[in-house]
Amino acid sequence: MSGEVVAVSAKAKHGVDKTNRAVIRLLAGQGVEGDAHCAATVKHRSRWRRDPSQPNLRQVHLLHAELFDDLAAQGFAVTPGLMGENVTTRGLDLLALPTGAILRLGPEAVVQVTGLRSPCHQLDELQPGLMAACLDKRGGELVRKAGVMSIVLAGGEVRADDAIVVELADGPREALKPV
Repeated sequence: MSGEVVAVSAKAKHGVDKTNRAVIRLLAGQGVEGDAHCAATVKHRSRWRRDPSQPNLRQVHLLHAELFDDLAAQGFAVTPGLMGENVTTRGLDLLALPTGAILRLGPEAVVQVTGLRSPCHQLDELQPGLMAACLDKRGGELVRKAGVMSIVLAGGEVRADDAIVVELADGPREALKPV
């Protein structure tokens, strides 16, 4: 399984949208250098208020550009970084990956998928109805389509057009859950 990086984004302050960059640097055990969520412990504001000492399982947010295509068909104008992702991908079914999947981003950086991103109400501040458009129901189950979260195992630079290579462990695989 493989794909490619379409865009990379970061933002020093909290807020939904992130600024596209030519390159981002991933820091092992921390996240994206200069991003508001970069730390070993949680920086997501609501989680931080509950317990600032919990580990940061949301260091890097990856989102599939194929979602933008689906959203465009519903009348939404979404571009890389707008939904808060650090890495926009194409050609890789992120939502089908199991917990613990390893993604090699470019020649150096390595992340491990920790779970799904739940879309939040802040998306509606960007475009009314965007949050609902990032949710679906299949077989009575809620489907979160807003990408995946990960932790950084090995640091390095990531840029658009970098290859993404997926490594899956042998044995049973656990479906992604929200983190």
